[in-house]
Amino acid sequence: MENTWEYQGSEPIKIKRYLSQLGMGHRLFNDIKNGDGELMVDHRIVRPTTKILPHQTLTIKVTPELADPTVTASEKTLSIIYEDNNWLVINKPSGLASIPGPTEAEDTVLNRVKGYLIQQKDENQRPHLITRLDKYTSGLLLVAKHRVASSMISQQVERHTMKKYYLALVQGNGLEKHGFIEKPIKRVAGQAARVIDPSGQSAKTEYWVQKYNDQYSLVKLRLHSGRTHQIRLHMSSLGHPLVGDHLYGGPLDKVDHQVLHASELSFTDPFTQQLKQFNAPLDQSDQQLLNDLGL
Repeated sequence: MENTWEYQGSEPIKIKRYLSQLGMGHRLFNDIKNGDGELMVDHRIVRPTTKILPHQTLTIKVTPELADPTVTASEKTLSIIYEDNNWLVINKPSGLASIPGPTEAEDTVLNRVKGYLIQQKDENQRPHLITRLDKYTSGLLLVAKHRVASSMISQQVERHTMKKYYLALVQGNGLEKHGFIEKPIKRVAGQAARVIDPSGQSAKTEYWVQKYNDQYSLVKLRLHSGRTHQIRLHMSSLGHPLVGDHLYGGPLDKVDHQVLHASELSFTDPFTQQLKQFNAPLDQSDQQLLNDLGL
């Protein structure tokens, strides 16, 4: 497979530095350098140490990725919000796991994407989930269709410049209209629930109250870090657990899963340098619950 960019700078630049500026990780560059691909400038094969000049084109060729034999292909449908040669943006329903695990090995987002790529006869059949969601969290999920895309987006993931917004229905009211939660999160061996602990990993969540009534609040949230269960634990720590969240003390009389939805996603496409922005509505059942509660 091939990807091509035209260098827009004003001074000569080494290929490695240019690709790093675009977002490529060191591992993929080293793989290409060590023979798992080719670098071409103006369609001529060059060495990795070559400098490129303004308006020259740089093309990278890498070997397509074969399907992972340990991942079962599922033919069940995906709700695809956007697709091009590099990306899939999926609206994941509540109840579907992101990746295979001990309790579900054959029908997850990863299984379905693999099946979809096989059906499409894509030359790459080993998808990379860039963002993941808990099984009972719905909404937008970004998939890289090949390892080049996965590598090129890695810096945005690590630096948290990819913007992800969520909607959550929480118990109670009285939250400030806008605020930040900065509490470290720690994993406890042998249990699924995380805890707030000074020795844990730093975690920061920003929130805005959208609507509220006597019993509940609808909150919009942005993750500034990416810890497991971050929103669920942070909101619970404020005394406002998510409705339906059995793990962190949420009320269970309205719904049997946490009402949490990844509603907005935006990132800079490293292949085009254009901002991509996506929105996805709540699952129909969760929207009906909000309607019933007057929110």
